[in-house]
Amino acid sequence: MPITPSQEEVAKNLLAEFNLGCDAHRTEHVYRVYVTTFLGFGGNAARQRYEESIVAKTEVENRLLGKHTGETSETPYLDPCLPLDIVDEIQHNGKTLLLRGTGDFHRCRVLIQPFMNKTNETQSSLNGVYQPPIDYQNSEFYGFSEFYYCTEDVLRMGGNYNVTKYTNAAKSYCATKWTTLKERFDRGLYASHADLHRLKYQCFKSAWMHEVFHVGFSFPENYRNLKTALLVYDKEVQWTLGAILYRTRFLPLRDIQQENFKANHYHWRGFSFVYNHYLFLVCFLVVLLSILLYLLRLRRIHHRMPRSMSSSALWMEEGGAALKIPGTP
Repeated sequence: MPITPSQEEVAKNLLAEFNLGCDAHRTEHVYRVYVTTFLGFGGNAARQRYEESIVAKTEVENRLLGKHTGETSETPYLDPCLPLDIVDEIQHNGKTLLLRGTGDFHRCRVLIQPFMNKTNETQSSLNGVYQPPIDYQNSEFYGFSEFYYCTEDVLRMGGNYNVTKYTNAAKSYCATKWTTLKERFDRGLYASHADLHRLKYQCFKSAWMHEVFHVGFSFPENYRNLKTALLVYDKEVQWTLGAILYRTRFLPLRDIQQENFKANHYHWRGFSFVYNHYLFLVCFLVVLLSILLYLLRLRRIHHRMPRSMSSSALWMEEGGAALKIPGTP
């Protein structure tokens, strides 16, 4: 799909170049990666924004229509994004708003769609951020962090993502009474690190993940090449891996550029080692100097010792003093 010149300019700013080869001229190891972030669109931040909208909407309706929604346990705010019959509270400006879950997964999806901040522009994702075209037939994606926790901790279906199985499991979870979910939790039927906070907001996060993937990122419902994972080759992977790759994109033997930074209104110019073998040479000289200094120290100790002292006694002072012979003081 063709893109406009303005979109092309935006796309260039979202591309990071990584050279994982040996030298700058080894272009066969150069990778251009689409990199962006969506602050405020994680599960917890989204829930907070959702609750703030509930408070604002309820306050207006109560004031204009004379309602008392959320003010007493008899008139709670009915939240479809919480498990069935759970009672929750929102603290806002010194006031408490009472919520009761209705466990309606599909209704929850409808309510949270506006929080995607989608625009009508083509090739855009969450918050109107440009998203490059994706060849869905020849692509493979992995979901880490919340994508994994949301599918595995409670629903126990991490790994290959299947939208039909996922939505059925999420719908069933939301519609299950909170007393039943709590009983299952007490029996240890969920992941060991799943806590009550996870149980309480699993319904919301299930709906949020679904909408982020299929509405925010526009992946088709029949997409089969998404896997949620926690470990890669037995190592835990988080978003910080991408940050590390970005910061080390000129390694191993390319110039290491340190960005200018500002601190206490003073500017310092970053420095660079032109070639890594210079760094190796410096390290070698430091080690050599350390050895020479140690030998000089030994020589000074030797001259201070009485001439009658044997070489074995000198060894005991230098290296064997820590050994204690049984029966000796």
